[in-house]
Amino acid sequence: MSSLQAVHNIPEICAQLGITDVVLSPGSRCAPLTIAFARHPAIKVRTVPDERAAAFIGLGLAQAQRRAVALVCTSGTAGLNYAPAVAEAYFQQIPLVLFTADRPPEWIDQLDGQTIRQTDLYGAHAKGTFTFPADTGHADAQWHATRIVSEAIGLAEQFPAGPVQVNIPLREPFYPKAGEELQFERVKVTREVPGRPQLPESVLQELRQAIRSNSRVLVVGGQHPANTELLLALRQFAAAYQVPVVGDVIANLHLPAAPDFDQRLRPLGHQDIFMAVPEPGLKEALKPELLITFGQSLISKALKLYLRNVRPAQHWHIQSAGAVADTFQSLTKVVRMEPADFFGACAYPPRPLSSGEGEPDVTKTKSFGSPSPFSERGPGGEAHIAQPDATRVAARPAPAGPVRLNWPSNGSQLSATEATAKAAYLKPWLAAENWATDFLEEFMRQPKQPFNEFTAIYRALLQLPDRTALHLANSMAVRYANILGLPKGRMVEVFANRGTSGIDGCTSTAIGSALAMPDQPVVLLTGDVAFFYDRNAFWHNYPTPNLRVILLNNHAGGIFRMIDGPRQQPELEEFFETRQMLRAENTARDFNLRYFAVSSFAELESALPVFFAPESGASLLEITTDSPTNAEFFEHYRAQVRTSFSS
Repeated sequence: MSSLQAVHNIPEICAQLGITDVVLSPGSRCAPLTIAFARHPAIKVRTVPDERAAAFIGLGLAQAQRRAVALVCTSGTAGLNYAPAVAEAYFQQIPLVLFTADRPPEWIDQLDGQTIRQTDLYGAHAKGTFTFPADTGHADAQWHATRIVSEAIGLAEQFPAGPVQVNIPLREPFYPKAGEELQFERVKVTREVPGRPQLPESVLQELRQAIRSNSRVLVVGGQHPANTELLLALRQFAAAYQVPVVGDVIANLHLPAAPDFDQRLRPLGHQDIFMAVPEPGLKEALKPELLITFGQSLISKALKLYLRNVRPAQHWHIQSAGAVADTFQSLTKVVRMEPADFFGACAYPPRPLSSGEGEPDVTKTKSFGSPSPFSERGPGGEAHIAQPDATRVAARPAPAGPVRLNWPSNGSQLSATEATAKAAYLKPWLAAENWATDFLEEFMRQPKQPFNEFTAIYRALLQLPDRTALHLANSMAVRYANILGLPKGRMVEVFANRGTSGIDGCTSTAIGSALAMPDQPVVLLTGDVAFFYDRNAFWHNYPTPNLRVILLNNHAGGIFRMIDGPRQQPELEEFFETRQMLRAENTARDFNLRYFAVSSFAELESALPVFFAPESGASLLEITTDSPTNAEFFEHYRAQVRTSFSS
């Protein structure tokens, strides 16, 4: 048996535990891993030379596929370049398994080449770290090695998902002899059986009563993958209790819950507009007494600051496991359930089983694999088949027949007195949302605008193809999209690196998504600093004909002109904006992207239909604007918001 057999077995363990995609960066020390993964018949291997880009591409693959992706790199600083993506994956709860090749332990700190201290390389930003045995000649060491890889994959996918490092010390020789075939043994693996926590019916009844009796209940969703089960449960909950539901664009609550579902149940999404209204009466009318939250971070600073300021008497956060942040400084209760299960159980109290009736069938949902509005596909394109999950204690009954609810309507769980009180709280939320929707449409269509990126993005978002995966780069791109929202009824799932909110891997993440979803349009909306910072995202040999990049190039970090503080400083242009004169045409040529350049509304309207057309292939649309003009127009927008509101 080869001395590297335990290493060669790693791809087999990955394949048995559901990992189908590996992103590796070339190197010598990682050669045994590279060869083993490349030769395994069930693993799709992609090579990306830049480790920082490789890690974010892996993150994009895992985001889109909703399962763990493996990364492989050589020893030394290669693994350090994974760090930004590792931190993003940790805070965004994306499962990555990082196989970092290393020198044997006796050569650490001995001035050997490409040697650093790699044990626990990512510290508090990884869920865990494992050290592979340096010598695996003994049967116990082989068992240990197999167990480590199984445990690492299980830990990465266990809720809350995240990155896990497996550091692998390797001794020479690294390469098999010419003509030597690798053997993939059928090794023993340890599987995690997913389950979903349920609360006792008595506890759920107490929670329902608290929701029913409180007239000022507000639901706020943070960043969350698109999930049809959650969308349906939330809309049923909102109708049953007559409560407003608010979500940023990255919460993916804007998606239709079902083809025949009443779109008046669409959650509110224009809080960035109406929360900016300086109207004390409005703020008082919107004040919640019971705040119910789920998901991760918020984009809307206005909503975040408002909730911190009003301090609801009660704040429940719904999360099945893991640490919970007290974002609004008012947390009073953590409810350990999946959000879809919580809202469904509250909207539909379980009916008693009739004599002889068994438990209803339930659908398996892995901790990271919540249902998506888009069809999920396996490595060969086959649809995943859901399996029964015996670990789930009980399922909420599904409503019979198509769901068609009106909003506002009489809450199905409320007395007349309760319904009247809740309607009084719901009314100003609906009025504010309706005003913001009308205001935005009127403002964005006003004639004689200077060419600016805010309006340009508004027009581009209106033409997004259906079933688009929309990636929003950090800085102004994600903020613009959150203000503007997405076309009603359109199937557009939104992704953004809001775990750490850095610009360093936004393009790479979108490319990972394009590789994972070749049959869907993937659109990246990005600014010039984020785009040029991550140009190595395109440095690979894999076609992405479904990728469209919309680049806002104002030749500066334009956000600093819109933030009080830096925009008043004489150092603004040189030290905050960091002005640059780059254009993306050469990048498009280097990486075989079809290039469109626009600098007027007429050019934009002409380019968009061709740019989005499926036959255009991988394309880049560069929207060139002037940073001071953008800042002036956006300030005009903000002034109009402050003065145009009428209750």
